[in-house]
Amino acid sequence: MILTVCMSPCVDVTIELDSLNIGKVNIVKNKTLSFAGKALNVAIGVARLGGQAYATGFMYNENGSMFERALDREGVPFAFVWNSGRVRENYKFIDKKSMLTEVNDVGGQVAGEKLGELLHMIRNFSSRSDVTVISGGLPRGVETSYYREIFRTVDPKSLRIVDTEGAKMFAALEAGVDLVKPNLEELQETLGREFKDRDDMLSGCHELLDRGARIVLLSLGKDGAVITDGTHSYYCKSINVAVNSTVGAGDGMVAAAATMLRQGADLPDILRAGVAAGTATVTTFDTISFTKAKYDEIYASLNVTELK
Repeated sequence: MILTVCMSPCVDVTIELDSLNIGKVNIVKNKTLSFAGKALNVAIGVARLGGQAYATGFMYNENGSMFERALDREGVPFAFVWNSGRVRENYKFIDKKSMLTEVNDVGGQVAGEKLGELLHMIRNFSSRSDVTVISGGLPRGVETSYYREIFRTVDPKSLRIVDTEGAKMFAALEAGVDLVKPNLEELQETLGREFKDRDDMLSGCHELLDRGARIVLLSLGKDGAVITDGTHSYYCKSINVAVNSTVGAGDGMVAAAATMLRQGADLPDILRAGVAAGTATVTTFDTISFTKAKYDEIYASLNVTELK
């Protein structure tokens, strides 16, 4: 089983427009509501790949039932730590040029005792899980050190994956993780420098390895991804597809990587699967995840090369 821990669920409101005109009236062509959160998207991706996922994390009373229904439709079981208030809403505007403009809400607050309650649930659920994925931001007011506490709580027999950035990533790495998946922008912002070439990128990945990661999977967006364990490094170029939405692409990559890691796959296969799932996700507009058919189609067309 793959356990996913959602720290900050959100309602993604994706709006398609001919163009986004600031300060003027805009007419909506299409609107989709997704009941998501990075780790919940990962759980759905795992399920679509035929794996067994279990979702936990924080949830909010006023509109949390919609998330339960969304996970039920995907066949993903769940158990949440419930809090007062509403789940935050993120607005994503996509124009006809596939340009994405995002307006993200801040997460709600959780009571102090709820933090301990989630740790207790993670301890129990991870003891029955082959892989534990923890991703996303934190509720308002929660210290970044909570990420370190969470990973120290995960059962030692469960492989650990983190997808976050900045101080939260560093806190997780202090506890040790099996795989970390930043994208290029996140890695640059986390390390405080710009990468000019592939050697710079690999140097940044090696810094995460030195800080406590066993494997780094670096997403390069439409250019594919790089994976390294410090000894071997590989690159997989994506294929050209029609981009309908980038929402959930990184989560699709994590879902496939977690699935392959659980199976004991080697680095090239983890990388190829991750790029296939991330690419398949961007071809969909009305869903936060990919279809298995599209994933299989793209996976068959990808090639992995070793970086020397």
